Amino acid sequence: MSEQSNNQGRAYEYICLTTLCNEIGKLRRVEIEQNSAYNAAFHAWSLITPLFQNLLTESAKSAVATIFDMEPMIIEPSEDLLKLKIQTDNEGKDGDVRDIVISRKDVQWEIGLSLKHNHFAVKHSRLAKSLDFGKKWFGIPCSEKYWTDIKPVFDYLKTQKDSRRNWSELPHKDKDVYIPLLKAFIDEIMCSNNSNAEVPKRMVEYLLGEFDFYKVISIDSRRITQIQTYNLHGKLNQASKIAKPKIEVPIAYLPTRIVSLEFKPNSTNTVELYMDGGWQFSFRIHNASTKVETSLKFDIQIVGMPTTIISINCKWN
Repeated sequence: MSEQSNNQGRAYEYICLTTLCNEIGKLRRVEIEQNSAYNAAFHAWSLITPLFQNLLTESAKSAVATIFDMEPMIIEPSEDLLKLKIQTDNEGKDGDVRDIVISRKDVQWEIGLSLKHNHFAVKHSRLAKSLDFGKKWFGIPCSEKYWTDIKPVFDYLKTQKDSRRNWSELPHKDKDVYIPLLKAFIDEIMCSNNSNAEVPKRMVEYLLGEFDFYKVISIDSRRITQIQTYNLHGKLNQASKIAKPKIEVPIAYLPTRIVSLEFKPNSTNTVELYMDGGWQFSFRIHNASTKVETSLKFDIQIVGMPTTIISINCKWN
């Protein structure tokens, strides 16, 4: 991610948090936690132009009413304190994709928002010579066969790195890097899946996080903010003491089996994963810099979702 994209993302976190606080404050007690993530977001906000600040403000404002309609616990009249915070990088490292957490301690309730500015990517995980993706993704350490299969690829990349080669200078990167790495990746997932029926469920929990959340995506070119509901464990959309949600959010059940995992047609750097229940992901592997490195990054996209994950487009004023 470029520095500009990173600043825009953090600035969007700031204005979404501030807008929520202002609107909730009209109805009940609310407080923002002033942590290091908040300070970084405020700094990023100060770096963008007033014109872009106005654009992000419109985006944030358009989503608030819909969030309130789905989550009456936010606006329930009560004497307890509702807290808002931006998660630090450390908090969001393992199993938690939420950027903003909204919570009420007295009633043991919280929800989270994952914020995206003009993109839909899930995660940017890596493959590397000693990185055990199986253990990290679904709790099963990679096999000896996997380590044997990927060793020649990373040995080759180390040689090219030591020679200070650019990625564009590699003559046969598809054949020498992409294809063998992705074949080993596919084989390892399918082997683990054959021995443990929990692999599909665990993979989705890794890719989307173990906590239920709303994904809030600003799509500037269309002047809409899209809200997607990831209610995987039934924690979202709870009624308050005095009101039911105005918008019903169904539970989106996790997958139980892998239907197929194979190369995308006519592609040497992308594989597609199809699971039951409508879950579909693509994994495009690429070098994250101009110079050759001894690790590669995945651009992971959701290309298909269960019908129980609803998307709501909130138009800007």
